[in-house]
Amino acid sequence: MNTTTVDETALQAFVLKAVDDLGAGYLGVMVSLGARLGLYRALAEDGPLTTAGLAARTDCAERYVRDWAASQAAAGYLEYDPEQQTFALTPEQALVLANEESPVYLPPAWNVPAAMWSDEAKALHAFRTGEGIAWGDHDPRLAHGTAAFYRNGYRAALTSQWLPALDGVVDALERGIAVADVGAGHGHTTVMMAEEFPRSRFHGFDSHGPSVSEARRNARAAGVEDRAVFEQVRADEYDALGFGLICFFDALHDMGDPLGALRHAADALTPDGSLLLVEPNAADRLEDNLTMIAQTYYAASSMICTAHSLADGGELVLGAQAGPARLEEVLHTAGFSRVRVVAETPFNLIIEAKR
Repeated sequence: MNTTTVDETALQAFVLKAVDDLGAGYLGVMVSLGARLGLYRALAEDGPLTTAGLAARTDCAERYVRDWAASQAAAGYLEYDPEQQTFALTPEQALVLANEESPVYLPPAWNVPAAMWSDEAKALHAFRTGEGIAWGDHDPRLAHGTAAFYRNGYRAALTSQWLPALDGVVDALERGIAVADVGAGHGHTTVMMAEEFPRSRFHGFDSHGPSVSEARRNARAAGVEDRAVFEQVRADEYDALGFGLICFFDALHDMGDPLGALRHAADALTPDGSLLLVEPNAADRLEDNLTMIAQTYYAASSMICTAHSLADGGELVLGAQAGPARLEEVLHTAGFSRVRVVAETPFNLIIEAKR
């Protein structure tokens, strides 16, 4: 290596950045522990607390809690009062770390990188051979972490913002139509819609058996199993019942044949039906995607989305950062003549398509 042109200032700055990112990996383990042990919840309900008080309320050993709390204060995840030697959550921190119904509740998301580390050997093999890694071959924490992470964000926007942005869909749902949720996973989106629109009937389709079983449990727990049913089936093989709405929630880019899945959806829609496509937000050019969020999406794409698409046949590997132009092209090729972006968040593009 030629080091004669190394800028020492730039080197130290990059080392600090890399160490900061390394610290985030350590922090993620602490966040997961804090959520699973109820430490954040106790602080939100009873804080400020000393570490002895926090340990007593959560039935944990104080010596472990002491270092955990110190790590959280050092990271800016807890507030520390040196005079009282107490720790506390601000209201904003509580929304992110303690309130499991908050749309910005993040601890379950740490299951995803944990699963990625667990699957490193599979990723090494995939990178070297070009083979895929099927969704069901990943560490189980991947499915659970992904479902739990996305659930609250969907709950905050799906029925209140995204569906109303579609042309005439809410009125149709209130009258009663058949709805397909393709790639439904644990069924959270299917259940949310079934709760909001009792006159419609909802069909969740997914090729991953354990996720379908979890979706059925979620429907029963919500009391909507009479109108939210789930089936283990591929995205291009479910019965074309004549759906008034077909949804893909962060699922299309994972499929081995997204074009085939969209063509099947076009055939399965009623003549005036709508397709709702929710995909990770991205610009069309790489140079416009060099952001913190895109960094996370590209990493997830390399080990999860692209890997499953290749395992699923790899006819067209979109990846998690396809961008609106590529998505519109695929939709038009599949037979949709009217395509428009109806909403956007920092994390998602919400697209409506009609035949």
